[in-house]
Amino acid sequence: MKKKEVQSVKIGEMRNGWFIGDFESSLFKTPVVDVGVRYYKAGEEIAEYCHKLATEFLVIVEGEAEVAGKRYKRGDIVIVEPEVNIGFIAITDVSIAVVRIPGVRD
Repeated sequence: MKKKEVQSVKIGEMRNGWFIGDFESSLFKTPVVDVGVRYYKAGEEIAEYCHKLATEFLVIVEGEAEVAGKRYKRGDIVIVEPEVNIGFIAITDVSIAVVRIPGVRD
């Protein structure tokens, strides 16, 4: 029996940092959840948006960001329910792990 080996992929090879979900470059294709890691430079912004069905969990891994007008820092988990409008501003360079349930196709 052949021994299996650990595999690896660079996050930069994934579409906008998303690596699990119902899209072509996914490492594990599923409509149930989307998982990604995003990196932003200080001052970068995302215009206000909302999800119709998905709950989004934002884990601030490093740095500080403003989400929906409130500041969050390393270790904070921001929970965004469906139909809640949020915008995003990177206060410092920031890295964020993101989980959306259910997944949002494309």
